[in-house]
This record gives sequence, structure tokens and C-alpha cells, in this order.
Amino acid sequence: MRPPLTGADHPEPITPPFIVFLTTWSFDPAAAVVLVVAAGLYLGGIARLRRRGHHWPARLTAAYLLLGLGSYAVVSFGFLGAESVNLRWAFTTRIALLLFVVPGLISIGRPVALARVALSGDGRQRTDRFMRSWPVRLFGNAIFAPVFACVVFLVFLTPVAAILRDSTWSQWSISVLTPLCGLLLVLPIAAHSVFRTSFFVTVEFLLAFVALILDAIPGLLLRLNDTVLDHAPAISGQLPAWFPNPLHDQHLSGDFLWFIAEVADVPVLVILFIRWMRLDRHEGKRMDDLTDEQMEELTRQHLQQRP
Repeated sequence: MRPPLTGADHPEPITPPFIVFLTTWSFDPAAAVVLVVAAGLYLGGIARLRRRGHHWPARLTAAYLLLGLGSYAVVSFGFLGAESVNLRWAFTTRIALLLFVVPGLISIGRPVALARVALSGDGRQRTDRFMRSWPVRLFGNAIFAPVFACVVFLVFLTPVAAILRDSTWSQWSISVLTPLCGLLLVLPIAAHSVFRTSFFVTVEFLLAFVALILDAIPGLLLRLNDTVLDHAPAISGQLPAWFPNPLHDQHLSGDFLWFIAEVADVPVLVILFIRWMRLDRHEGKRMDDLTDEQMEELTRQHLQQRP
């Protein structure tokens, strides 16, 4: 429910008052379905474990429901979802949060690990096959993720963004597809479900630093451009005093987009660094456990493979 609009266009546009940000909300039926299904599957997995006499940590359940699905509900039903049609910065911020932040918070609840222990037989095998499938391997590495995010954010520089903002079906599709894509980007890294060599992990770690620059490009272009890029028609009718003009709206969109994209890269860097350290320690231990004869044989095979 939106508070009543009062006032006219402000000569110096500002962001909405905090009370407006807290009290503005709207119902998104697509997001409601996602919440019910996601919560039902997770709680169903916990109930299945309990029937077997096992216990799932309460802290992981709280993290999944409160941080993960809770953040999804706030983004979808709160100010960002309610004003996604009218405000460019609400639209872009909503997508950035659904793509980066919400999946990261969901992964804290370890839904993949729950699926593996709750399912048995064919169900567990299907889960493992899916986590090893080529789409998951493609999305779940630091080489593809920044390119994918940059391509998605570059849409905000085109009139396509105005079309997406103005369509109810596209808004509902964003509520469903964006967090799913974000989970494909985050879960394989967080769950360590895809095997990497030490060389590949090192390359991933280095390219993650490139992502800090690549992800900033769409936000900087939105911020530095002095023309409205999506060519959306001006909103008619009475507007609240804090409502920004189109150009300032676009600049705010670039500011928030750049900030979220850069902050979201930090946890990925930390996870990649930890994985690189663990893999390096594991490979070092494996080499130390070799006997002198095994080391000589390994060296001989390596020399024979050289051209």
C-alpha cells in the first residue's frame, strides 16, 4: 500500500524519506509462489531428515528463511518492488539484489547440502548430476559470472529497460528468473560442487579481480551519461516531493548498481581464496605422501609427455 502522494516536483530531487521506504509495499504473485515453493522444499527436506532421526542445524534454517527468503520478500514486496515500474533506480537495484545479494544469503542456509542428505537413491544421484551438469559448470565459475552480469546490466543502457519496467509479465518473470540465475552463479562456488584444478582456481581468482572493473562499467555509464538512455515517457500526474527527475533517476540507478556489483564481488573473492588455499594444501599433502619411487615415476612420465 502506497502512502498518499503530496507535493509537486522538487527543484532538487532527493531520495525518498526512510518512512516512505519502509511503508511502501505491493503484492507480487510470482514472488509469493517462489517463496511458498522455496520454503516448502527446504522445510520438507528438514522433515524428511527428522523422520530418519537426524537433525538439521537451526542456525542454517534461520539463515535460509530469515536472511535468504526474508531478503527476497523485502526486495519483491517492499519499496523496490512497488516502485520498480516508476523508478529506474528501484528497478535496477531490485535486479542487482536479486542477482547477487539474495542468492548469496540463500546459500548460507546450504540448500544443496540439505538436498544431498535429505534425498536418497535416485534423488541424490539426480541432484549430483545436476550440480555437475554443463549449465552449472558454466555459470558457477568466476570467468563466466562477471561477463553474464555485465551483459544483463548493459540492458539498462537501452530502451529495452523501459519496456521491461512497463510490462507486468516481465516484472513477474524477473521475480522468478533473476534469483534462479543468481543461484546458478553462487551455489556451485559456495557448495564446492564443481572440481577445479589448482591452475583453474588460480585463474578464477585472478579473473575475479577483473570482475571488479567489468561489473562497474554499466553503472558508470549510467552515472556519467547526461541523456536519458531508456527514452521512457515522463510519468504524468501528481508526484511526491522526493521523486527524482528522469536524469537524476538514471544517475541514482548507476550509483546503486555500481555499489551493489562491487560489494557482491567481495564474498566471491573470499570463497575463491579459501578454496585455492584448501586445494593447494591438499595437493601439497598428496605430493608429500608419495614415496621416492613414486615421485621418480611421476617425474619420468611428465618428462615423456614433453615434446
